This record gives sequence, C-alpha cells and structure tokens, in this order.
Amino acid sequence: MKRACVVGAGFGGLALAIRLQSGEVQTTVIEARDKPGGRAYVWEKDGFTFDAGPTVITDPSCLQELWALKGHRMADDVDLMPVMPFYRLNWPDGTNFDYSNDDAVLKAEIAKISPGDVAGYDDFLEYSAGVLEEGYVKLGAVPFLDFVSMIKAAPALARYQAWRSVYSMVSSFVKNEKLREAFSFHSLLVGGNPMTTSAIYALIHKLEKNGGVWWARGGTNQLIAGMVTHFKRLGGEIRLGDPVTRVVTLGTRVTGIETKSGWSGQFDAVASNADLIHSYRDLLSDNLQAKRRAKSLSKKRFSPSLFVVHFGLEGTWPGIPHHMILFGPRYKGLLNDIYNTGVLPEDFSIYLHHPTVTDPSVAPAGMSTFYALVPVANMGKLPVDWDEIGPILEKRILDEVGRRLIPDIHSRIVTKFSYAPSDFKTDLSAHLGSAFSLEPLLTQSAYFRAHNRDDAISNFYLVGAGTHPGAGIPGVVGSAKATAGLMLEDLA
Repeated sequence: MKRACVVGAGFGGLALAIRLQSGEVQTTVIEARDKPGGRAYVWEKDGFTFDAGPTVITDPSCLQELWALKGHRMADDVDLMPVMPFYRLNWPDGTNFDYSNDDAVLKAEIAKISPGDVAGYDDFLEYSAGVLEEGYVKLGAVPFLDFVSMIKAAPALARYQAWRSVYSMVSSFVKNEKLREAFSFHSLLVGGNPMTTSAIYALIHKLEKNGGVWWARGGTNQLIAGMVTHFKRLGGEIRLGDPVTRVVTLGTRVTGIETKSGWSGQFDAVASNADLIHSYRDLLSDNLQAKRRAKSLSKKRFSPSLFVVHFGLEGTWPGIPHHMILFGPRYKGLLNDIYNTGVLPEDFSIYLHHPTVTDPSVAPAGMSTFYALVPVANMGKLPVDWDEIGPILEKRILDEVGRRLIPDIHSRIVTKFSYAPSDFKTDLSAHLGSAFSLEPLLTQSAYFRAHNRDDAISNFYLVGAGTHPGAGIPGVVGSAKATAGLMLEDLA
C-alpha cells in the first residue's frame, strides 16, 4: 500500500485521512496537541464540557458521506441532534428574530419586523438556491489548480453577480436594516466581512434551510471523536501530542516527516491541515520554493481573530436558545473596525452559545455551559497585549450578557476562562492569530486561494480553511474531498 501522512487532526485533516484510508492508502495523522480537533478542541473543567468551536453543524450529508465510503453509518458513532431555532437574533432595542427553516414561522418573523420585505425574502431565497447549486454543489469539492479552471467557472459566478458583497446583494432584496443584518451575518461564521465577502456566500442561507442546523450530543468534540473512531476502524493511525517539526523534501518531492519527539517516517505523499504560513515557512523551511510561497501567502489578507469567554453557570436557562446573536449598536462601523482599521471598539456584537438547552449532558445537573464570542481584528492589525486586554474585555462581554439576558450572571459563575488571538497563534500556529485563515474575498477564492496540491512540490498537498472552498465545517470537509481526489489519483 502507498503511505500518506496528514499533518493536523482538525476537521479537514480527519476528513482527508478517512477518504485516503478508504481509498486503500495507509494513512497516518500527526497532531501537535494532546487531543484531536484543531479548532474543534475541547476542555473539560469542573464538570463542564467547553467546545472550542465550531459549534454550528450544517450539511450533515457531507459528513455522513465519509462513513458511507466503506458502507458504515455515521449514526453508529455520532448522535446528531436538531437545533431549533437555528439562531435567535437580538438587537439592543429588544427586538428578537428567530431564524429557522420553517418557512411559515420564518416569514412570520420577517413580517413582524417589516411586512413589506416578505416578498423580497422569497426572491433572496431563490438567489441563495442558485448560488448554492453553482458555488457549493458544483464547485465546492473541485480543486482549482490553474487559471483555466477559474475561467470556466466565471460565467456562472458572474451570472450571480459574485463581485457584489453579501450585504449588497441582501440589500437588493430586503429594505429593512435589521433584516439586512439577519440575512448577511452568516459570512462572519467563515471569517468573512458581509460588506466585502463575495455574494456567493449567500448560499449559506439555503444550505442551512435544506440541511438544518445540528448539534452533536456531547459536543462538537464528539463529532471529532466519531471521526477518529471511524478512521481507526478503517486501519488508520493517529499520533497525538507530537508536533511535526519538519516536512523533509528532496528536490521537488516530499520524502518524509520528522516530529518533536524524534519520530520520523517515510511517506509517498504529505498533506497539511496546519496553518498555511506555518506549513510553508516553518515545516518546509529547508525548501526554497516553499519559502517563496510563504512570502507570497503572507501578503494576502487574513481573516480576523476571535475572543471567546467560556463560562459555566449555576441554574438552567430554557428561555435562552442554543445559538444567539446579540447585535451591538453598530453593524457597518463595527465591521470596519474589525476588518480594516484594527481598533478594539467600545461596542461589540456577541455570538452566544448555550448548548445545555439542547444537550444537558455538557454541564453538571442543574447547571449550564455557555460561551460568548466576539470577532476582533487579527494580531497584524491589532497588536495589543492580550494578557492585559483580555480580562478587561472578558468583563465587558459578561456584563453585556448580564445586562441583556442574565442579570445576576457574575454571582452564578462556577468556572470561566477566555481564549484570545494570542492563544490561536500559540496553540494552533495560526498566522496573526487568525481564526479562519485567508479572508474569503472574491480575489482570494477558488484559484486565488492556496492550491489543494502545491504547484512546485508535486506530492505536497493542503487541506482546510486556507484552501478552496474555505472555512466552516462544510468548507473544510469539501476541501478534503477535493484534495483526496488529487492524492488518490496521483498515488494510484
């Protein structure tokens, strides 16, 4: 059997490893941290389970396909639970909007805010369905290795005005500002600014409408655990807690891997699910072409980072849904601060994650697990000392959750900790502490992202958020499908 190595046990790395192992390629996954998951790491503290994220599972069929390759069922390893509503959106004036795929309920929510926009929503839904078909179904797992492939895709993308932003396109269908925010915020879930991210990302609305929003019982970490179980069932090997220090090359080919512990292995192909810059600058530091690639990639725009407060509370909160977006007083201005000016503003919007309302198993009896997440500029734009700033921002975030939802929040806290951009940089070797790798701009999409197979090193491959199609669980699982197709063909 041919032998392959996957560096990094995130969603993309594990999905690729499963596909390779299913294709009769003996595959080894090497993970730097003590647990698999990458950005989907997990902490267990004082009886609470805290998922690092991502926490929104969409398009479960792309995951189920990984098990079906060899006639297995994902349900045997992972229990997916439906989340309803998908999100509750809340504005400072007290307005709530429950977002779901129940058409009658959703239209009633729209009518409650702006009756005149119901018809416009129908047109937006039709648009979203079209870009889902062109941008995700047809192209989501296609590797764009040359400019010709981009040219071939261009007419379909042009037909859906891909050069416009998500917010601009949504605004052409609905006129109410709250509804414009409600139908454009999704690009933030993959690191994109609604004001500049290609309108193609409006496909997320239809993707969620078709497939629903789900939660893995026990946490996102249990979805990762299920993938590891299935990978091992197929005969794959995983090494944890042993960072790769060097991808060994000879000329234009990779020959093997070396790790911090001194372990080494010879492989016919290597794929990296690690950070793009880390992969080329650090792991391939001996290779001249890789150094040039690292320099080129470092000039691109990288997505923002995140500041996340994890906390466990006494009491249960049946009135707080699984996912909430607590919008701040500004939308466009706040996004400009995060993506462009790089300041840390006084105001913020919060994504509040409350899994115990769906799955009480992630907290001790009578208690609740939460996290509150705010996007912040990456460390290239906001070079602050997070050890100093973090505790201040943590208190402001908890104060705001308390003001809007849980008045006595501070007295109920059993345990808490925060995760800052500096942690993304340290734990994940993330360039600039970015939480989503390359920003999903039209000029950084498809062919203009890092290629699934390197142009110069013929048996070195990439998988994950920095490659096509981008971040988010469906995105990185799609990248694994594209990369696996190349690797299996090259190794045949």
